[in-house]
Amino acid sequence: MAESKYHSPQLRRAQVTAGARREAMFEIVKSGGLLMVPLILCSVVAVAIIIERLWTLRRKRVLPEDLTARVWSWAHSRQLDEGHLRALAESSPLGIILAAGLQNRDRSREIMKEAIEDTGRHVVHELERYLNSLGTIAAITPLLGLLGTVIGMVKVFTAITTHGVGNPGVLAAGISEALITTAAGLSIAIPALIGYRYLRGRVDSLVVQMEKEATKLVDAMHRELPSARDP
Repeated sequence: MAESKYHSPQLRRAQVTAGARREAMFEIVKSGGLLMVPLILCSVVAVAIIIERLWTLRRKRVLPEDLTARVWSWAHSRQLDEGHLRALAESSPLGIILAAGLQNRDRSREIMKEAIEDTGRHVVHELERYLNSLGTIAAITPLLGLLGTVIGMVKVFTAITTHGVGNPGVLAAGISEALITTAAGLSIAIPALIGYRYLRGRVDSLVVQMEKEATKLVDAMHRELPSARDP
């Protein structure tokens, strides 16, 4: 009971502080004008894309460890069948590419590589999903902030024309709108651009590794297995 009494004033102060912060944040957003609505939406979408892509583009999910070696052991021991290929295609993006090549393992090297390349383009497209949207957000949010700046300055000059420069309170709304939208646009664009560049680099790195693994399997198949020799 004593502990509850001891902590209750601190909890009340914390609640009051949190409420004051929320109110202050709401006032800032309100001062930014209508353009704060698309800016906030852009920030939510950007965060969602970054989190989703970081989860999806994990290396162990895209490039499972020793997957190529396991596939080669199946092929070498003549254990490859439709069940293995189906499970392989469902396991990971690399598995989809390797399964496409193994579907043509009894044909020429060129046909096998062509099947891998065709499937690889679809896999890369899936890995790059939403990245264009993230790049678009990084590009348009500074422009939205600049538009808010222009609107705010128009309001300032309108107020000066109507009321003159003797009343600073009349000018404050336009100036605050100009500054807040600019700051909000840059605050969203900078992390979005960093996330876009990082995720784009991760996709490129994963694609290179998948190409190496697929080439390694093709070379092994046509070097060791008689059924996969070029005609």
